[in-house]
Amino acid sequence: MEQLFHLRIKVVLAAITLISSLLASGLAGAVETGWLTSPEHPPAKARLVITGQVDPVQKTVEGFLEIALEGDWKTYWRSPGEGGIAPSIDWGQSSNLYHVDWHWPFPQQFDLLGLHTLGYKGDTVIPLTLHVQDWNRPVSINAQFRLSSCTTICVLTDYPLTLAFTPSELVMSEPDLFTYAQAISRVPGPSSQLSHITAYWNAQRKQLTVQLSKDSGWDMPEVIVDGQTEDAQEYTYKLLSSKVDGHQLSAIFSVSSWLGDINFDQQSVAVSIKDEAFLAEQSVGVSNGALPVQGGSSLLHVLFFAFLGGLILNVMPCVLPVLGMKLSSVISAYGLERRQIRGQFLASAAGILISFWLLAGCLLVLKWTGNTVGWGIQFQNPWFIGFMVLVTGLFGANMLGLFEITLSSDRSTWLASRGDNSYSGHFVQGMFATLLATPCSAPFLGTAIAFALAANSVQMLTVFTALGVGLAFPWILVAGFPGVAAFLPKPGAWMNRVKYLFGSMMLLTSVWLLTLLSNHVPVLWLMGAGVLLAGAVIALIGKVHGAKTAYISMTGLVACLLFTGLIRFHGSAVPLEDNLSWQPLSSELIEQSVREGKTVFVDVTAQWCVTCKANKLGVILQEPVYSTLKNKGIVLVRGDWTRPSSVVTDFLKRHNRFGVPFNIVYGPGAPEGIALPVILSGPLVLDAIAAAQVKTDL
Repeated sequence: MEQLFHLRIKVVLAAITLISSLLASGLAGAVETGWLTSPEHPPAKARLVITGQVDPVQKTVEGFLEIALEGDWKTYWRSPGEGGIAPSIDWGQSSNLYHVDWHWPFPQQFDLLGLHTLGYKGDTVIPLTLHVQDWNRPVSINAQFRLSSCTTICVLTDYPLTLAFTPSELVMSEPDLFTYAQAISRVPGPSSQLSHITAYWNAQRKQLTVQLSKDSGWDMPEVIVDGQTEDAQEYTYKLLSSKVDGHQLSAIFSVSSWLGDINFDQQSVAVSIKDEAFLAEQSVGVSNGALPVQGGSSLLHVLFFAFLGGLILNVMPCVLPVLGMKLSSVISAYGLERRQIRGQFLASAAGILISFWLLAGCLLVLKWTGNTVGWGIQFQNPWFIGFMVLVTGLFGANMLGLFEITLSSDRSTWLASRGDNSYSGHFVQGMFATLLATPCSAPFLGTAIAFALAANSVQMLTVFTALGVGLAFPWILVAGFPGVAAFLPKPGAWMNRVKYLFGSMMLLTSVWLLTLLSNHVPVLWLMGAGVLLAGAVIALIGKVHGAKTAYISMTGLVACLLFTGLIRFHGSAVPLEDNLSWQPLSSELIEQSVREGKTVFVDVTAQWCVTCKANKLGVILQEPVYSTLKNKGIVLVRGDWTRPSSVVTDFLKRHNRFGVPFNIVYGPGAPEGIALPVILSGPLVLDAIAAAQVKTDL
């Protein structure tokens, strides 16, 4: 009996020892501040807990901040929304602690009195990762925790956080680890299920469109956005609409800022998504001035617009000089075999397509390196213009018969035996057609270019391919039906006259390109070069075609100069001199003028843009538009993109444009602006001005 009694005593003592050791272990791991309250705000309390989970290699210690709120009181997420302040801790007085990471659980969304906010109600646990400096030294936390909590009123409460621990001596606390694990499971992070994540900023509408796909599709997704970079963190994001199309989710957010202007250049946002049994967060860079893809069909629409834009480029003024080479190719195709005709035109089409791919590649490199991208920006480079002057001059002189490249008899026999009729020459013609097309805009082209320059690399190459196919379509058509060559007139003396006409057109193109260099090179140098060039051309004409032809050429040149002088200085009824009072492009000037009740006509142009000149001479400097623009109530603003200009580039991007010409009218009735089409007409300009002048009362 006595032995049984002693046995029971030993069992009880062992149990007490075990419980004591477990309690001691739990107490050793439980490093916390305890619940902190404020007599000025009893519904809220908070505590800081160190769980004892550590990583000696990374020198990190895991903990959490727990906030308990009664009733309808709520606090806020890292990005509060349209009101409130996120919880924060000032660690400044702490020692052996250099950084703390916050892990924010996915928030709730609240709407009160028209304001949309993000935050938490009830009991909330926010995991923290503390980074220490010296692993074996004590960490002393002496911090100030600031909590903003609201119902219909808001209270700002400060709590002092003080505790100390040595990282290498911490022991894990099972209850705290469980609380930490539950909280960290509510924190969204990267997911391999997400793909094709894009964000597009529409400055005109002040809307951010986010698109992303999930491999397993969507049920009832909830998506929120907040800024990651410093500027983007100051903006407020409010969901306007969301749409699920198969595996793709599209969400549109309005973006506002109490600081004023919103600029997403080189900014990124965090996209957080919550769905059935799914939680994720992904960072994405924002593309400015893009046309967001709303489902797969819109990409097809953009490709169709790209094809139409490329096709229309064939008849734009800047491509007209290339018609000489095109028609020369058609004329020379007379009597050739169908195989040869097809080969020639396919070679030209290949030159066009490869040129567009090279353009896309160069623009991608510029985009990746953070440089300006746009349609025709190579004409801002004087070296490129000089190269084009040389090439067009050589083409023109060759078509006029001023020189010929002759090959040895062996080389000529080798080429003839292959019967390719200089496919490489037709390939170069195609590439040359593309280069001359780039200073022009055309209907549908702006939409396609804006999308391409803000899309991903694959989409950009696809759109530029559609542009190339559109420009090359006449060539491809002849290659597909080479029998059209049979309907051409028979060769004769008329062919030389046509050839001289197109050669002259090409030389005029050289002169036009030479004038563009006046923006980069002193005018006297260009005048001297022009006189020498004209003298050399006339001398060559006299040598090749006789003195009579040279005399006629000189007479024609003098007549053209006199005619130009008469038009410029005589002063006709139709104004050709741009004496309108233009002011440099400035967003501040536009906004101030609209506030004063004035109408603003903006003309973004460039000296190398032929379409711009056509709009200027054919519409802006013609009646009745010319007189309307001279009215006192109209402010004229011009952006010159002849040379690189960040002001002009940013203005174009804000309006989803990447090329010139671009015209837009602002006024009391159109503070956001009325964008005009690429090809202007008098009635369109006058209607836009009238609409912008009339303020509607809503």
